[in-house]
Amino acid sequence: MIDFHFYEPHAGHGLPHDPLNAIVAPRPIGWVSTVAADGTRNLAPYSFFNLFNYRPPIIGFASVGWKDSVTNIEATGEFVWNLATRPLAEAMNASSTMRKVDEFSETGLETLPSKLVAPPRVAASPVQFECHRTQMLRLTAADGGETDTWLVLGEVVGVHIDPAMLKDGVYQTARARPILRAGGPSEYFEPGAAFHMTRPE
Repeated sequence: MIDFHFYEPHAGHGLPHDPLNAIVAPRPIGWVSTVAADGTRNLAPYSFFNLFNYRPPIIGFASVGWKDSVTNIEATGEFVWNLATRPLAEAMNASSTMRKVDEFSETGLETLPSKLVAPPRVAASPVQFECHRTQMLRLTAADGGETDTWLVLGEVVGVHIDPAMLKDGVYQTARARPILRAGGPSEYFEPGAAFHMTRPE
């Protein structure tokens, strides 16, 4: 019989590093570009990110703390998600700075204009989603207490895909070399193998 390591999160995990985000892994990265009301550009990665609905397509990310991305989206109602890939990993990591800088200029990333929203796209990213904000929710604990985390949801109103990512019209996930957040304080993951199963009717 396994003697499981058990802990109650409110009392601490008793390990060198919180295992929660290593267990719920790998996670896609929300590499979000926004523009402030005064036109200042911002680019930031969020490891709490995912797709939540097909039609309309809705994606979302959670910001621990009220950061510039959240401020900008609240003010303008717009953002762009840029696919973070292995060739862009270092630039993505550099864009996580908390300093008040233009992350595009700081990282040397070139931009492309969006078609339906104001925030620019990361030119080197093979996929970008232009989004309109749908909801912003402050997360609460089971006891009703408010957390310092905001969930930002947005409808994808425009999709840009590099044609090189398509084979016979089918998007090739591994070809894009997406990077995913894994465990510990600094581990990332790149898909190395795929297998296929057909869902039952």
